[in-house]
Amino acid sequence: MGRDLPWRNTQNPYHIWLSEIILQQTRVEQGRPYYERFIENFPKIEDLAQASQDKVLLLWQGLGYYSRARNLHFAANQVVNDHGGIFPSTYAEIHSLKGIGDYTSAAIASFAFNLPHAVVDGNVYRFLSRCFGIQTPIDSTIGKKEFADLAEKLLDKKNPGIHNQAMMEMGAVICKPANPNCLECPFAEICVAYNKGVTNQLPVKEKKLKIRSRFFNYLIIHDNVSVLIAARTEKDIWQGLFEFPLIESDSDIETIDLLQDSTLQELTKGNIQLDFTSELIKHQLSHQTLFARFRWLKVKKLPSTKKNASLKNVPFDDLKHFGMPQLIVKYLSTHLDKRIKISENIGKI
Repeated sequence: MGRDLPWRNTQNPYHIWLSEIILQQTRVEQGRPYYERFIENFPKIEDLAQASQDKVLLLWQGLGYYSRARNLHFAANQVVNDHGGIFPSTYAEIHSLKGIGDYTSAAIASFAFNLPHAVVDGNVYRFLSRCFGIQTPIDSTIGKKEFADLAEKLLDKKNPGIHNQAMMEMGAVICKPANPNCLECPFAEICVAYNKGVTNQLPVKEKKLKIRSRFFNYLIIHDNVSVLIAARTEKDIWQGLFEFPLIESDSDIETIDLLQDSTLQELTKGNIQLDFTSELIKHQLSHQTLFARFRWLKVKKLPSTKKNASLKNVPFDDLKHFGMPQLIVKYLSTHLDKRIKISENIGKI
């Protein structure tokens, strides 16, 4: 029996689409509260389209891969502007929406409209590779076609939605990545991997992820009441989120050298008092390792933001209203009150 999940008990394409986007690169347990939060804040796709991107990113905070949230907002506007607010009902039209690829198009088409398109996600790749003993790498061009063709061949054309959900559940509940529950698997007798004892060797991947290291030096420029924040506008991680002014370096640098940086000098005119330098904090992303330090810098008066639309001076109490990377959210959750008290005790500049 499949898991009782809210997006399983509906054929509403908006709800199904929302769940599929949230569950990309996200576990069900983590994604479920986000799904419920989005439905509560945006009951209809028109509500999502009319919302500001800042609000969408704030609700997405903590899920990572923020391009999903930006694409979600963009696609909602596509549905409203190009389809009169009615979610498209053909595979090709669904596929044309921003951020929707082959897998998501097939999932929405079959779950919402019972169209005969096979879904091939990580769970299905794993189940098929083990059951049929397929050694072709799942992340290769040849492998993707081989698995897609096999999934289409196996698809129950009369009940594609139920069939696809069953295939996904097999991978998620029984044919798990580690310690699969082979003894309860209804396909154990014909499973090539199980009978040959190579379950843990499948599926095969050919590409190894290259991990990049980056050093982030955050400047918490404040006057004890308010603080300077900046929007990430470049096409990089966390685009559209807010953070503190950032100086990125090739390696960890000394605070005394950082204080001479031209960006910091331009922001503060040199009128700063160093309150505190944090320890070096490691933050792991799927494809990057971030090393961050937070420097608390007190000023008499916060710099003007009139000439730079990406900068804002906001009260510390209002930071919770801005979508920020989890790296910063976690740091502030344990250091904000403590650092303000220390700063107040240092005395006036």
